Amino acid sequence: MAAKQKAGNQRSNTQVKVGASQLGQRRYPAPPFPKQHQRRPGSEAALKPRPQFEAPQYRGSGKLDGLVALITGGDSGIGRAVAVLFAREGADVALVYLSETKDAEETRAAETAEKRRALLIPGDVTDPRFCRKAVAATIRELGQLDILVNNAAFQKHAAAIEDLSDR
Repeated sequence: MAAKQKAGNQRSNTQVKVGASQLGQRRYPAPPFPKQHQRRPGSEAALKPRPQFEAPQYRGSGKLDGLVALITGGDSGIGRAVAVLFAREGADVALVYLSETKDAEETRAAETAEKRRALLIPGDVTDPRFCRKAVAATIRELGQLDILVNNAAFQKHAAAIEDLSDR
């Protein structure tokens, strides 16, 4: 029986179509993608094709109703996707970003489309004083702080963890 089951699974696995995932009626871009390089911090608005972050098939269920999140690097990429889906789940969101105002404004528009408040806080998270000010601004403007998503980053190689600094 187990051998028969395994053979059946192997047959069905060979019938899997390789390519971009298709969920519902939404079309996804498929490789090859054009080569693109930007100097840090980069602008998501300049990318072609544009990243897809709205997840139109996902329906929020109120898991974050009444909560406030602060997301570093919330203007683009993973931070933007998290911000939009947190808003869809009911959270108000403060976005910390370095200097990409156009990207941050696009993220704010997506959040407010979810009927949530969005606060934009430009600044450099490598400065501990700025980080304290961002937390204070979030609490002052949105009334509280419940969730912190430390997403802003770039990869910096170090031989040991002790060699890393907050800068």
